[in-house]
Amino acid sequence: MALNKTRTWLIAYDIADPRRLARVHRYLKSEAVPVQYSVFVARATAGKVGGIKSALADLIDPGTDDVRIYLVPERPELSYLGTKALPEGILLLEGKTHAFSSFTSSSRGG
Repeated sequence: MALNKTRTWLIAYDIADPRRLARVHRYLKSEAVPVQYSVFVARATAGKVGGIKSALADLIDPGTDDVRIYLVPERPELSYLGTKALPEGILLLEGKTHAFSSFTSSSRGG
């Protein structure tokens, strides 16, 4: 993958210590958009994500903390439960011509 192509990335974490948790959350808010409590979405190049990974490595304890970064496919299939899949105004699209091939909402009581 080209290092200069902007892609969509999902960053999720589980941080054991409250102070490290606050630092990681604050840092990621400066680099990405929160979509759930410990999940962020970033539009970035692979090079930029490498920088994010490096910064996060300095903030976490690798023995007790867990950070995962996933590349979102260019045409993701998204399913969700509940009222919202993503915060208002956030779309996981690569370009104007792409749309979700299968976007489904599931709720109880049908």
